[in-house]
Amino acid sequence: MIDAVIFDLDGVLLDSESAWLAAKRAVSDEWGGTWKEEASRAMLGMSAPEWSAYMRDELSIERAAEEIDAEVVRLLLEGYHERLPLLPGAVEAVERLAARWPLGLASSSNLEVIEVVMDAGGFARHFETWVSSEEVAGGKPAPDVFLEAARRMQAHPGACAAIEDSHNGILAAHAAGMVVLALPNHEFPPGEEALAKAERVLASLDELTVAAVEEAGG
Repeated sequence: MIDAVIFDLDGVLLDSESAWLAAKRAVSDEWGGTWKEEASRAMLGMSAPEWSAYMRDELSIERAAEEIDAEVVRLLLEGYHERLPLLPGAVEAVERLAARWPLGLASSSNLEVIEVVMDAGGFARHFETWVSSEEVAGGKPAPDVFLEAARRMQAHPGACAAIEDSHNGILAAHAAGMVVLALPNHEFPPGEEALAKAERVLASLDELTVAAVEEAGG
């Protein structure tokens, strides 16, 4: 039985992976880094402290990780203030599930970014809590951010459904002991190893219904 639902943000409610990567690439180029093609996939699911350190160390940007983090977020939010890249059906899916369960959010995005999206997207009233992986010890695929969201909601992880799109996100939610519904990311699709951990694989947010979550929860 499902007692709560925990959403990921990027790739589930927002079509934002390309925006994050564009901001990171721009900072790397502007600050003399050496971009690597594998960087895009390597940083998926990392927390802000993790990816900013990766950019400093692996992309040879001679700035403090905190400076890199702040500049990437600044560029990203410039774009969000012009247009929030909500995925089709995101608002409707949240409203459907919020009418049935308490909702939480467990995201790799910075808390500052999450709060902008919660406000601008009109989501804040539907969510009991939102957690950034910068607030916990390990980013995805570690389960920490999902476990913290469940803790704040006073929900047992095994009674939570998690909505995820990415390889590391699915692995993180599964490691937390949650029932996973996968919405495969169209830019960076999860591998078979991760998809095998999901109870349901959905084609779009239109398929994310109360019935689908209840069926996944058995």
